[in-house]
Amino acid sequence: MTEPAASSVPPSSVPPSSVPPSSVAPTRAPRSAVASPGVPRSGVRPAKGWAAVAAVSLAIFCLITSELLPVGLLTSVGADLRVSDGTAGLMVTVPGLVAGFCAPLVTVGAARLDRRQVLCALIGLMAAANLAAALAPGFAVVLAARLLVGISVGGFWAIAGGLAVRLVPAHRVGRATALIFGGVPTASVLGVPAGTLLGELGGWRTAFAAVGALGALTLAALLLLLPALPPATPVTFAELPALLRTDAGVRTGVTVTFLVVTGQFAAYTFVRPLLRDVSGVDTGLVSTLLLGYGLAGVAGNFLAGPRDPRRTLLTVSATLTVVLALTAVLPGPVAGTGLLMLWGLAYGGVSVSLQGWMLRAAPRAAEAASALMVAMFNFAIAAGALAGGLAVDRVSVPAAPLTGAALMLLAALTVTVHLRRGPNPNPNPGPGPGAEEGERMDGADRTRGLTGAAPDGQSPLKNDHLSRTSETPQMPIPVRSPLTPPAPGAGQAPAARRRRA
Repeated sequence: MTEPAASSVPPSSVPPSSVPPSSVAPTRAPRSAVASPGVPRSGVRPAKGWAAVAAVSLAIFCLITSELLPVGLLTSVGADLRVSDGTAGLMVTVPGLVAGFCAPLVTVGAARLDRRQVLCALIGLMAAANLAAALAPGFAVVLAARLLVGISVGGFWAIAGGLAVRLVPAHRVGRATALIFGGVPTASVLGVPAGTLLGELGGWRTAFAAVGALGALTLAALLLLLPALPPATPVTFAELPALLRTDAGVRTGVTVTFLVVTGQFAAYTFVRPLLRDVSGVDTGLVSTLLLGYGLAGVAGNFLAGPRDPRRTLLTVSATLTVVLALTAVLPGPVAGTGLLMLWGLAYGGVSVSLQGWMLRAAPRAAEAASALMVAMFNFAIAAGALAGGLAVDRVSVPAAPLTGAALMLLAALTVTVHLRRGPNPNPNPGPGPGAEEGERMDGADRTRGLTGAAPDGQSPLKNDHLSRTSETPQMPIPVRSPLTPPAPGAGQAPAARRRRA
């Protein structure tokens, strides 16, 4: 039931039913308290909001580039610091595992801090860590710096994933989320190859120093463009398992994250030997084909952004089931190249769709849900590489994509069961990327619309043409059965009823 609107008119001894509407002074909310239709909830104007989104996307690009940079520098780092290639590989493994643990830890530990301050501190930590790695006298210092990179990646991704709803108008959330997560495939396409090239030209220390400098520039952009973002509801450690236990949407989203990402990295970790041994692609062409894979991933990210995240993940997982299975058994460079491009296009929509799933499943606990997803995402990367390695060692190279295909099939079945049970089990589903215009108000806003409460002094009303409902007090409407005779004086003018009384 909707509560009566607040009014500044003092209580009167005259019964409410006898007060003519014209005698009540209208109560109008202050101009600053009424939200404009095109202004997001943080009060940021659209142009400034999009600039902030671009800065966050640049930060994601910088972080993912930093996380994956050692992939192209393992040999040179190992030779210079006198460690084996396997030991040098810890520069990739350690940040992934640390990011998985730190996604919930940072979200909870910094729950009462302004999100702008937290994001700036994390990107600054990443910049300092890369500069420290560039100056490291030994491998132990490099590994310690990589640990700090893992903290930055996990914490930043968990918090930044749900920022779009606070920076842009509601009907642009899908595109803004796609832009933020566009930094992930772009880092694979541009960031890592550029870092590898710098390592070949000037040494691995130059590559780490360049990423550190880019991080410092990104910090300046965040300080300049990101508005103040006070925390909404502080996240607690108890809330994380409770969210998994009580919210079927979040629980299913975390499960799908594990299946899809584990399946992806079980296959993709061994994409080079797969293209060489099964597809018969010349070794010199593999890097070029992987560049095309990355470009297809960028396109897939932006294609998936504005669409329903659950149905997109169903399409993606079903497509990858077929693609990975065919990649394992279909020989020939032409077939291998075509399947690789389709693989990149399909997987490019995974990150933004998983984030959209979480925003819909838990609109009033977006940061907690994002932290769970990011933690599982990073753990699944390590699990996928391990599963693929076991399959290759114990069976053969084609066993890796077949393992990935089996996990993708399980993901598709999981999403199908979830959709049949009901895509929105929560009473107040949030917008999420891809929601229709009528669904754009998230669960918290719908609750405020029913109770009349709104944070930061803002009106819960979202449209100007509805604002007149707050100008007069709402009177209870009597309910009368058709068989009940009308009350005396019903249908008469107010003045006539007073004379009759």
